[in-house]
Amino acid sequence: MATASTTDKYSDTPRYASSKEGKNDEKSGRKLTVLESHGYAVGKTIGAGSYATVKIAKSDRHDCQVAVKIVSKFRAPGDYLKKFLPREIEVVKGLKHPNLIRFLQAIETTHRVYIIMEYAQCGSLLDVIRRHTFIDEFRSRRWFRQLLEAVAYCHERGVVHRDVKCENLLMDRNLNIKLSDFGFARGQMKPKNGVAPLSETFCGSYAYASPEILKGVAYLPQLSDVWSMGVVLYAMVYGRLPFDDTNYSQLLKQVQSKVIFPKEPNVSRACRSLISRILVPQRIRLDIDRVRNDVWLSASLVEARTSTTDVSKDVSVVRDVRKTALERSSVTFEGTKKHSTDIGAQIIDVRSSSDLNVSDENNDRYRRNVK
Repeated sequence: MATASTTDKYSDTPRYASSKEGKNDEKSGRKLTVLESHGYAVGKTIGAGSYATVKIAKSDRHDCQVAVKIVSKFRAPGDYLKKFLPREIEVVKGLKHPNLIRFLQAIETTHRVYIIMEYAQCGSLLDVIRRHTFIDEFRSRRWFRQLLEAVAYCHERGVVHRDVKCENLLMDRNLNIKLSDFGFARGQMKPKNGVAPLSETFCGSYAYASPEILKGVAYLPQLSDVWSMGVVLYAMVYGRLPFDDTNYSQLLKQVQSKVIFPKEPNVSRACRSLISRILVPQRIRLDIDRVRNDVWLSASLVEARTSTTDVSKDVSVVRDVRKTALERSSVTFEGTKKHSTDIGAQIIDVRSSSDLNVSDENNDRYRRNVK
């Protein structure tokens, strides 16, 4: 019986494995798997979804452990295979930044697509938050700064992520943030003739989605990414999500109202001020450059050596700048209303539409993909 051909068509240096795939292991006499024929010894499963599995593998080619995302062509939605997956691979091939998960190779067979990526040994930011209940501001500032630099790097190259969330922020062995999962990303989104292009693909995760996405109106995807970053920051310092995504109607009301801060844990006024100027309507939301220059991010440089040890390197801050930044914030922080927003709340996106917990009408609107 003929074996299915494999192509490494997404790699920067294309090669074909059909000749190797049919070879047998010289020691055991058995036929090599697709991944083995490319030099990957597959280990345990570290993640699984409705149509994709992620495994650890030892790579002879890269001389390190890697993560392998295995996508089933039979289970994956057609629009994902035809539109989002090719776009994801094309986008990540051109990105290289210390705070992005590095794309290494993609292999396509008749039945599956294998995406080989850098392996982040320390799990996700969500895992860290669950272990520690919430993240102190030292580490939150460091990790948020790393997230900001990763997203800014993408935006500068015309790439928008559109699914920034705690699960997609992975940790390497030195506890550095690595932004991953570009499944909803899109390239060629730089302004043209001074006009920023709008997006009409309403994708992402409800708990992290901006008001404009939830309302189904054309939006600036760069500012939508900033909104999601604000939700991540809130989740770090409070150990919970700011909005309850269990009911679509209530969620839509909440994201269009002033964000509410719990009394505990105690979070600095400067941090709350930054969050309150991100989680606002698109027209007055901070852009990424203004976030980068915010007084809270300028307060200190923090190096988190381990999950329990922080080394703070203080940087002088002009007091007048701090005072001015705080005075400019017109938001009060006395709200204590409780929400059902546990950090482990179900995360929804168009790739798991069977889990959507809202009406079909809202599902269709959220899943509509125009371009």
